Amino acid sequence: MSGGALRIDAAGRTRVLLAAAACLLPLLLQLPRLSAFAIAGIGAVVALAAARRPVPGWLRGVLALTLVGLVLVQTGFSVGRDTGCALLAAMLAIKPSELRTLRDGRSLLGFALFAPFATFLLDQGPASLALGLLAAVLVLVALLRLSEQESGLVSTAGGDRRRVRTVLRLIAIGLPLALAAFWLFPRLATPLWGVPELSTARPGLSDTMSPGEWLDLIADDSPAMRVTFRGAEPDTREMYWRGPTLTDYDGRTWSASAWLRHLPPATVDHGPTVWDYDIALEPTERNLLVALEMPLSLPEGMDASHTYTLTSPRRLDRVTRWRLQSSPPVRFEADLPQTLRDQALRVPDGFNPRTRALAQRWRAETADDEALVERALAWIRSDFGYTLDTPLPGRNAVDEFLFEQQAGFCEHFSSAFTLLMREAGIPARVVTGYVGGYRNAYGNYWIVRRMDAHAWVEVWLAGRGWVRVDPTAAVAPERIYDTLEDRLGAAGAAGGAFSPIFDLGDWARRGWNDLVLGFDAGRQQLMLRRLGIEHVETTTLALLFALCASLALGWMLWLVARSERERDPLLRAWHRLGRRYARLGLARAAHEPPLAWAGRVATARGDASTLLALTRRFVAARYAAAQSDPALTRDLRAHRPAEEVRR
Repeated sequence: MSGGALRIDAAGRTRVLLAAAACLLPLLLQLPRLSAFAIAGIGAVVALAAARRPVPGWLRGVLALTLVGLVLVQTGFSVGRDTGCALLAAMLAIKPSELRTLRDGRSLLGFALFAPFATFLLDQGPASLALGLLAAVLVLVALLRLSEQESGLVSTAGGDRRRVRTVLRLIAIGLPLALAAFWLFPRLATPLWGVPELSTARPGLSDTMSPGEWLDLIADDSPAMRVTFRGAEPDTREMYWRGPTLTDYDGRTWSASAWLRHLPPATVDHGPTVWDYDIALEPTERNLLVALEMPLSLPEGMDASHTYTLTSPRRLDRVTRWRLQSSPPVRFEADLPQTLRDQALRVPDGFNPRTRALAQRWRAETADDEALVERALAWIRSDFGYTLDTPLPGRNAVDEFLFEQQAGFCEHFSSAFTLLMREAGIPARVVTGYVGGYRNAYGNYWIVRRMDAHAWVEVWLAGRGWVRVDPTAAVAPERIYDTLEDRLGAAGAAGGAFSPIFDLGDWARRGWNDLVLGFDAGRQQLMLRRLGIEHVETTTLALLFALCASLALGWMLWLVARSERERDPLLRAWHRLGRRYARLGLARAAHEPPLAWAGRVATARGDASTLLALTRRFVAARYAAAQSDPALTRDLRAHRPAEEVRR
């Protein structure tokens, strides 16, 4: 029977399954909960069942089809990198059903190593890396155990601790080359290929707003971006992070105007206050960006539409950083062309007749636009409440909100207020983005979470242009019935009982993003300048990397060769003893047998009985069929020439 066909023993099987589970864990943490629990449960059942008797082929097929069906249902039968990763996890969970021989064990471990790499397609955080490294170590330990079983050299001495030390030494050997590649390999400004899209979109801002869509977004307390101010900071009430501007309305959905995207940005007169800041934007799988109202200029790679909807030419599938300056607007498009005015007044026919009647009555009572805006806000203060518990609207959504429910969240307030203004003859539009932020206690930066997503209104007033109006903020405090903080509890709310823990974790994640994920071509050049290397071209950088990589490879080869020469612990201990005597001028010649050398040392030093005794034991253990001498290695390590002098 070939070595690979040997039946795996119980200890080897346990280590293989443990390593495979460690590989699967970080991937499961990134999948939807239902899929993750189903895959983990079926994997555990398969592993336990296969330990007793082989799993029939038909049953493996049923399990595979069940998991594939579950994954496809979870992703809506769409294809993306999250679907592929979930299918990989499902197949890995069933793979232990074939674990019978050493070859099966190696096959399972090789397949399992794809799982940590697939995890990085979904998350590149430090936790995923740490779990991936742990999984890789356990895989190598399991492979060592399988090799020992195949060679018949399974040893209980040291056991897994010895194997772990061996693996860690191998990692340490390769670490210089890995660091050289990370720090010095030339960085490309843009990748050669893109990352496939997710089949299930991440919560985030979009260029549409429909009833009920925002609940998933504002119920997510994960960070959307981290902001560091350079100098003065605005009050949190002035932190309006502008995103897509929605001008078109079909009676149910607000959407961004396609043709306005191609017009140059409108004219903005800025005030004297300037805020200088950096934004680290989390991946969204979209190309939409945000900035504090209103940006003074746009950095490279950021574009703006006529309404200041900010976009990037590339899909944001990784952490991106933007340096911006913003200033509150004094006048924003003070001269509104008739075409744009008509668009900002357009309302769909056949919808919300009660809202239209109310707006026309108000307009008949006053010609002052600002007074009409204040009248609408006063109505909200006196009669409306804030709640997340709202039913999906019918055909006349705004009528239902204004005259029946009179309670909702920003999605309802901004939509109804904009339509009411338009019906009254005031140009208006919906603006989406984020509001506020939460200062991290361990770092000088602000966290803006997805739950900070907000929608407000811009109305056009003569002499001032577009003016921000936030009808949601007009709700009286005593009428706020149901908030996100209430639903998430203290643990999910800023300032809750567990906020120091979350602050510390986010601070660590931010450092990881800056030092590792954000190490781009610019950061690479900055590092080299700090080392005194100015203006490094790509060719020079490639040569520098080649030099450092060659040195690292030479170091690796020397250590591996040295380890191969002295793999036997007994032989290493013997060579170390010889080097101790060599420092006294009593080195053993290459042709000199051990006993002859020990005799010569004894003659030279007058008495070397301990050395002679150790040498006889070494010769017997190394060259004769003597019984095992487990204490010999320890005694060789402990012996020092000075002991002979004292005697």
